[in-house]
Amino acid sequence: MLFLIETIHIYHTNDLHSHFEQWPKIVHYINKQREKHRQEHEEMFLFDIGDHMDRFHPISEASLGKMNIAFLNELKYDAVTIGNNEGITLPYEALDCLYEEATSDVIVANLYNSEGKIPIWAKPYQVYTTSSGIRLGVIGLTVYYQLFYELLGWEIRDPFEVIKEILKEISGQTDVIVLLSHLGINEDERLAELHDIDVILGGHTHHLLEEGKMINNSLVCGAGKYGMYIGHVELQIVTNTKAVITKRAEVIPTNDLVEESNSTKRTLQLAMEESEIMLGEQITVLKEDLVNNWFKESPLSQMLVETLKDWCEGEIAMINAGIILDSLSKGAISRKDIHRICPHPINPCNVWLKGDKLKEIILQAHTEQMENLRFKGLGFRGEVMGKMIYSGIEIESAKLSDGETHIRSIIINHEPLDHNRTYKISTIDMFTFGYLYPVIRDAKKKEFFMPELLRDLLINKFMDASL
Repeated sequence: MLFLIETIHIYHTNDLHSHFEQWPKIVHYINKQREKHRQEHEEMFLFDIGDHMDRFHPISEASLGKMNIAFLNELKYDAVTIGNNEGITLPYEALDCLYEEATSDVIVANLYNSEGKIPIWAKPYQVYTTSSGIRLGVIGLTVYYQLFYELLGWEIRDPFEVIKEILKEISGQTDVIVLLSHLGINEDERLAELHDIDVILGGHTHHLLEEGKMINNSLVCGAGKYGMYIGHVELQIVTNTKAVITKRAEVIPTNDLVEESNSTKRTLQLAMEESEIMLGEQITVLKEDLVNNWFKESPLSQMLVETLKDWCEGEIAMINAGIILDSLSKGAISRKDIHRICPHPINPCNVWLKGDKLKEIILQAHTEQMENLRFKGLGFRGEVMGKMIYSGIEIESAKLSDGETHIRSIIINHEPLDHNRTYKISTIDMFTFGYLYPVIRDAKKKEFFMPELLRDLLINKFMDASL
């Protein structure tokens, strides 16, 4: 019997986060590979694994992500899934119309609308059939941020429960299963251990697997972040038996690519110019400079923390000065200016903590190590944490004989801190994730405000006041 082999090429991107610096190179490379595979009569698919959009960038902010979809259309993606930046940094209505002009399939199996149905613009899976009859079943899953989706009006379901049902549903309908997973590397590895999935293309945790990772029968892949790599998977399949005989993964560093698409560069330039016009709406006129300093109290950060306290109706408020990237000069102020100094997809929130836990946070925030901490993630798009700025909290400190500055007293709204009293603290949601402040992360009671981003509070403040 003659056995014929079909080669399938899968290219994938993830977590671009609107870092368009390498996008012209990506476009040129993918178009070149598409033509190469066409001439060699090989099948090719192109998928994006989510977080292509990030509202830190003016283009994405001005268009609420629609220009990102235009870029995906330009490159003729076969399918995309959504990440948390598409899913929970946009108001309900903005996400619901984000993909209305998408030319690719939008595959996400665990997101449901306010009526408990798969959104009209999405599908849980899609089966693609190659020229030789190989059936490629593609499933999409996005990260399970249940509370945040609920606050925005969506329903997000447990991906581990959803995929069990999808795999049952498509059993016998596919020869190869590919998962577009914006879940993170730990979840991808767990899925590989639990299910027979041929290829898992991952994102969310920005993991880079240069040659993939085989777990049982699954090839787990990840192409880093910010367009620094393009992922490539090559499958060889016996057309008669549909047996997959080869799975190979690699990543292509975009820094190593020389050629780029000039038309894409022009499109990006025009989109940037258009975004500046769209964000150019004047919101106020400053009578004097509003200065911000990352390492000491200053008028702009103090205004923000007081605005946060009022908005969230907290007893006290705290925010790191590094959340404001720059000062504002006197004169006309536009939405573009506010976005420039506060580009983060970060929401306000309240947490309830006892005084002893609050003291622990204040002591941690007061350290030189925390004030000088440089990091990216958790929504933070700045450079350094900076000094913690408070509203309703007064701290007395002194430099002692050891040469260090120590906190001597903490006053809460003119009263000494009560270790046993529970305080309602207004702050930012990035403190409720990860490792920065475990006490806030582990607080039992939290309240999040969505879809308002931190800069929306500033804009409302400027529009309501004469400054």
